[in-house]
Amino acid sequence: MHAVVIAAGEGRRLRPLTERWPKPTLPIDGKPVIVTLLRELESAGVETVTVVVGHFSDQIRRLLAGLDVRFAEQQEPLGSADAVRRAVEAGATPPLVVTAADTVYADGDLGRFIASWTASGAAGALAPPLWGLGPELVRYLDGLPGPPYQLQDVFQRAADDGHELTRVELGPGRQLTEPADLVLHNFVYLGAGHERDL
Repeated sequence: MHAVVIAAGEGRRLRPLTERWPKPTLPIDGKPVIVTLLRELESAGVETVTVVVGHFSDQIRRLLAGLDVRFAEQQEPLGSADAVRRAVEAGATPPLVVTAADTVYADGDLGRFIASWTASGAAGALAPPLWGLGPELVRYLDGLPGPPYQLQDVFQRAADDGHELTRVELGPGRQLTEPADLVLHNFVYLGAGHERDL
């Protein structure tokens, strides 16, 4: 199994922080979210990872220096399907587990996702922002409407052509999508119920 970690976005909702740092390097529980994600992928048995970089790619490359990861470049934010296409062009081979770099999944969920998808025999699996693309789906990365070019369009076209897809239910994950999320994931003493005060 090969993982594609999409770490190329600009993180516009987290400005001004992301005017200096790429979102995947920001912390959840005091650790860069992309580092935690890579550890989770390793625990799930994923042996090969391609990280798709763009915005402040040099910072992500420096952070991950020394780790056994490959890189692909997405110069413009053209969507999730375009990021996966760049990873495939750089040598990522299906089956692919695709995830956004700003997400930490519940303990064991990545492994459960892979096991459920494998057991189903389906061409693809989805639990956005986590996706599974078998070899049959790679051709749908081309010819999409856009930009942006999105994975949901890949899956819709594959379903329209009769490919079997499976949906996998996961526990609650944690994402750095809004400034309040960044605060709550790093100041745990604020606890539940204090979100209103932010």
